[in-house]
Amino acid sequence: MGHRAIIDYPRRELLAVLPSPFHLLTRASARWGRGRRIWCKRDDLTGSLLTGNKVRKLEFIAAEALDAGYSVLVTAGALQSNHCRATAAVAAQLGLRCELILRGEEQELSGNYLLSKMLNADITYVSKATTGDEMTTHLVSAEARWASRGEKALTIPIGGSDETGIWGYISAVEELAVDMARCDLQRTAIVHATGSGGTQAGLNAGVLLHDVPADVISYAVCDDEAYFNEKAQQDWDNLRAKRSDLPTKPIKTQTVDSYIGPGYGRAGSEVFDTLTELAALEGIALDPVYTGKAFHGLIADLEAGTFRSDASDIIFVHTGGVFGIFPHASAVKAALDSE
Repeated sequence: MGHRAIIDYPRRELLAVLPSPFHLLTRASARWGRGRRIWCKRDDLTGSLLTGNKVRKLEFIAAEALDAGYSVLVTAGALQSNHCRATAAVAAQLGLRCELILRGEEQELSGNYLLSKMLNADITYVSKATTGDEMTTHLVSAEARWASRGEKALTIPIGGSDETGIWGYISAVEELAVDMARCDLQRTAIVHATGSGGTQAGLNAGVLLHDVPADVISYAVCDDEAYFNEKAQQDWDNLRAKRSDLPTKPIKTQTVDSYIGPGYGRAGSEVFDTLTELAALEGIALDPVYTGKAFHGLIADLEAGTFRSDASDIIFVHTGGVFGIFPHASAVKAALDSE
């Protein structure tokens, strides 16, 4: 394998428990693999309050914040946002203040929302209909509001998905290359859920930079194929604009937008059926917002013969989000009752 390290990574705060586990899903492969082996990269176990893929990005973002003297981390997302809860956890670990701008209104505490409150984040509520551009305006306003109090606030985009955050998954691919070599995997398909594009950009950039023989297949949980392909490419272009030592070629993106279902944060019964069956088979819990949709899309495409790679080994990157399942307990119960 022609893997090579990029020596000049930006500084990072060592917040994650790495390397994350990597193992073969024997029973899931027999059940759904259609002759292929399904492996799992357990990035749900990266530590920092089970923050999954988010902490890999936040290691680089937090280092940038501390080096520049920021005292507050501000970010935005849905009421049950994994990224927002992860940012609150990282802020608490580093002794920083945190403000979360959440779509929704104050309600019964559960899941990520409960944890964000426990982590002492300041929460500002905005309409559920708030668009991404409007969220950006809210972030700018928050930065000015903290400045008026004498505090320097770093505003972090939704999902931590920008040219700084994608370093998290560029380095994760280096880790995956070691996993592949240890298990003698020659060529793979790397499958994951994409919701804000940063993990997708980092995985594709990492495959390019480390020369890893893998197809990255990204299953969208919101928005469409064109949006994610453009967003991931833009994150890569923004990084290259800062780093003249990186190759000028574009990253290769493959986004599947066929399994979004009713919309972001909502899933059909087929997703709940899949995640309850996987839990019983392998002892792995997925969530219906991100990983459940991606895994369901993977096995549906394998069954239909429409999976976008011919690699015989598939690596499912479990990006975390287990706390997102608790607000959906009634749908999980319905899936269990239907078995």
